[in-house]
Amino acid sequence: MTNSLLLRNALLLDVTSGEYLEGDLRCADGQIVETGPSLSAPDASVLDLDGAVVMPGLIDGHVHVTALTADLGALPTLSPSYVTAHSARIMGHMLHRGFTTVRDASGADYGLADAQAEGLIQGPRLLFCGRALSQTGGHGDLRGRGMQRHDEHPCCAGLGRIADGVDAVRAATRDELRKGAHHIKVMASGGVASPTDRIDSTQYSDEELRAVVEEARAANRYVAAHAYTARAVNRALRAGVRSIEHGNLLDDHSVELFVEQGAYLVPTLVTYWALKQEGMAHGLPEANWRKVDEVLDAGLTSLERAARGGVKLVYGTDLLGGMHKHQNQEFRLRAQVQDPIDVIRAATSNAAELVGMAGQIGTLEPGAQADLLVLDGDPLTDIGILADPKHISHIVQSGDIVM
Repeated sequence: MTNSLLLRNALLLDVTSGEYLEGDLRCADGQIVETGPSLSAPDASVLDLDGAVVMPGLIDGHVHVTALTADLGALPTLSPSYVTAHSARIMGHMLHRGFTTVRDASGADYGLADAQAEGLIQGPRLLFCGRALSQTGGHGDLRGRGMQRHDEHPCCAGLGRIADGVDAVRAATRDELRKGAHHIKVMASGGVASPTDRIDSTQYSDEELRAVVEEARAANRYVAAHAYTARAVNRALRAGVRSIEHGNLLDDHSVELFVEQGAYLVPTLVTYWALKQEGMAHGLPEANWRKVDEVLDAGLTSLERAARGGVKLVYGTDLLGGMHKHQNQEFRLRAQVQDPIDVIRAATSNAAELVGMAGQIGTLEPGAQADLLVLDGDPLTDIGILADPKHISHIVQSGDIVM
């Protein structure tokens, strides 16, 4: 007997058209089989939704499931088993906020991905990159000025690995791909959480960036680049990266390059909002907290500029430590400058395209994974329905009712 689920009397959200279809949706063996009026499935479990909204499960394009603290430099000092326990809890909470797939932007590995896929832990489908590549003194180098040793033993938690020079970045990229990386992350500018760099710095040479992209493409994978300023964003786009993470200080030329290259922008507004309010309480050192203002105010302006220019946008949060609880707040922040349907597409169909899973996730089309949310309101008229998880009445992941 197939594992079958039938949702009756639903309003099914087509995220492409932005319209609702009244009818039923049938799942079997973890996939959506058909949608339409008065479907029949004698052996199926049935949920009568009485006109409730059904939409695809959410996709967060930028998370760190191992970031149990905002003091990222402390992660390598913690027991790997302790970090794993926290990661399992973080992932479970993400799923119960409606995120059925997440893209980890450094820190997670094949162990966590396999554990989720095998049902050992509950959480979103995990698309990981392993360790992000960083130059010495770059955003992935979390050593203070007085620390010389850098322990990259694979048993230890951490978000970055240091590689300098074209040969070294090629080898590092190949090593992360060897371990099953779904994508490669490279630090192409300074950042808030790193102790010795400037946010307005560019990182890695053009030759190094191109080498990373070349190796990823050879393995039919892609590169995501951490970058804030227009100078850093534009260098990364010209090198061939597929997604820019953050991009708070991009310019009009950046927008032109995004469109020309067919690249994606993954803004992460909520992390700056949360870091400013709570970062120090969750372990962010004061020196790093003071860097937040440099990118906080510019983020919304850059999002609006990118949206107006036709850039493909993906939902991302980048939250750390106890701030993960604000994951859905990104919907409310983006809705200040975007229509609700465009924010929803960023967290469904656009994200699916970025990760190479268009038609498999982020849609209610037959043949897709049966990742579904049942809502108690209309997110097209009130984005607060998605900004507050209490409005999610049911979560279905791969055809199984999670909540």
